[in-house]
Amino acid sequence: MKLTVLIENTACAPELSCEHGLSLYLETKRHRILFDMGQSGAFANNAAALGVDLSAVDFAVLSHGHYDHGGGIRRFLEINRHASVYVNQHAFEPHYNASGKDIGLDTALPRERIRFVGNSLSLAPGITLYTVPFLPTDTAGMATADGQPEDFRHEQYLLIEENGRRILLSGCSHKGIVAIAEYFQPDILIGGFHFMKTEDESVLRTAAQRLLALDCTYYTGHCTGEKQFSFLKTIMTSRLHAISTGVVLES
Repeated sequence: MKLTVLIENTACAPELSCEHGLSLYLETKRHRILFDMGQSGAFANNAAALGVDLSAVDFAVLSHGHYDHGGGIRRFLEINRHASVYVNQHAFEPHYNASGKDIGLDTALPRERIRFVGNSLSLAPGITLYTVPFLPTDTAGMATADGQPEDFRHEQYLLIEENGRRILLSGCSHKGIVAIAEYFQPDILIGGFHFMKTEDESVLRTAAQRLLALDCTYYTGHCTGEKQFSFLKTIMTSRLHAISTGVVLES
């Protein structure tokens, strides 16, 4: 599998754009997949600079219904004329952050190629889209339209099983990175940990220890937080790696 980071909060080269968002391009043995599309069209500009042909993507996946992961859907649909975009059935519901700001998706998006997913869906042999049955332990103050704490029922995870390994992609891990990792037991986990507002080092230390207890290597960025990543790195060392716009991973 080959993975190219099309957009992330940081960039590894000055000619590439970065923004608070995430977009990953994957090539498996048989498929080309786009996972998340950032908050703007910048991911597409980076794709062109990195030699990634978005018009050839077979299908796209949206990890959850927040603007910084799905803001670029319209741009993708303009570039690619055939691929379906798989989103959770609750993704287009209203979502708000702790200050009451709307952080949801553009509800005026054309829906012809949007495919709504329930609990799980096999996209291809060895490629499955999942939700998880447990509730988040920390909602970070986020809420739904009726003011109830966000349950992130719109969050989904992409599991790729190839060459005897399990590779899991998670956009922000709002339901808890430890719980998600323990549930799926992947060999490689790529995505945000959503620790950017976690100041309690004991929470981070416990998370690091539980993640280390699994036979897994982690690649993270976006919502993990730079300070939090640095702390986790001191504990997890070679088992934890940072991703950045333009980074290419091959396994």
